[in-house]
Amino acid sequence: MSGKEARSKEGRLISTLQRLLELPAADLRQSLNEASELLVSALGADKIDIFLFDPGRNTLRALGTSNTPMGRRQRSLGLDIHPVANGGSIARVFTTGDPHMTGHSDQEPGELPGLVHELGVRSHIAVRLAVDGERRGVVSAHAAAPEFFSDEDLRFLSAITHWIGALTHRAELVEQVTSAALAQGRRQAAEELITVLAHDLRNYLTPLMGRLGLIRRRAEVDGRADDLRDVDRATASVARLGQLISDLLDVGRIEQGLFEIVPAPMNLASLARDIAAALGTPSVEIRVEGPPELVVVADRDRLRQALENLVSNAIKHSPPGKWVLIKLTSELIKGMEHVHVDVIDRGPGVPPELLPRIFDRFVASGNASGVGLGLYLASRIAAAHGATLVASSPPGSGATFRLSMRAGGPPAFRDEP
Repeated sequence: MSGKEARSKEGRLISTLQRLLELPAADLRQSLNEASELLVSALGADKIDIFLFDPGRNTLRALGTSNTPMGRRQRSLGLDIHPVANGGSIARVFTTGDPHMTGHSDQEPGELPGLVHELGVRSHIAVRLAVDGERRGVVSAHAAAPEFFSDEDLRFLSAITHWIGALTHRAELVEQVTSAALAQGRRQAAEELITVLAHDLRNYLTPLMGRLGLIRRRAEVDGRADDLRDVDRATASVARLGQLISDLLDVGRIEQGLFEIVPAPMNLASLARDIAAALGTPSVEIRVEGPPELVVVADRDRLRQALENLVSNAIKHSPPGKWVLIKLTSELIKGMEHVHVDVIDRGPGVPPELLPRIFDRFVASGNASGVGLGLYLASRIAAAHGATLVASSPPGSGATFRLSMRAGGPPAFRDEP
């Protein structure tokens, strides 16, 4: 190669790289289509494809294809998707990582018939595409004329493919950031709407409870037992609605940084017994194990809210006849006494795919009732106390939620009469 030819080849590479780097980080398909247009001009090819691997379907899909007659015909025939299992030169480059070059595709053993007979490809060069160090696809160039590409063209394509990998990575990052921003915006709008609705709904609960109270008193005076039973059920339903509204409002306070606690010495064991007595049902018993006294410094109302949510969650997932256990223990950790509250159920357990997100907002298993706020609130209340809340669920052994916090307060403290 003469010095003039070498400078021409080098100029082609630099010019293509400059134009490639000037491409905006738009959506991925648009970026790859524009990159394929640059390459088809630089190589004089009849078609350029930038394939990305779809692991779910085990296929190579041309997300970037030059807008040339051969490229448009490929799309119209559905030949822009290559199942890896079908073989062919493009799949072979992807699986082996070896570059491919031929001037007679019609004589290549195992080549896909669609490329040869439908598109009329004779010359073909291809290299594997890596994105952020990961094997992701193939960049290929096709021509109808035989012996069209040179060794220098293959080296050029290999060099450019490194930069196409960088462009792909950049476009994917932009899509991820954009998607995350849209999701965040939708979530904020939903939270604001929920908070407003919760405030409005709460304004109706007080007069509704008052009306139910009047109806109950009249039913008692008249001795209408059926009406009394219906009123009690309606009152319980309204109370549950009130708790849900309180939870929704607490979520809003947490997000706005207005969630406060007022800590004071309290007996955690006494609180556990109170909760067991209040939430136990004829079908699901709540048992408490542990010492009669465990003193911590905490906001009793908020801690009750957290533990009630944990116990209510355990009751939802406990089969009838099975009991839920509240287990209280303490231990020394680095010379400091810590207390643990384990809420244990004997239900089916937490699905493995759900366990990492179990404390997120609006996360609930498919069979559970509720909107998925209880565990989120319990985790935020624990965090506000400097405590930890973790979940474990060995297969077939139910679920255990452990709240751990430092002990504190005067040893002789009692909060029971």
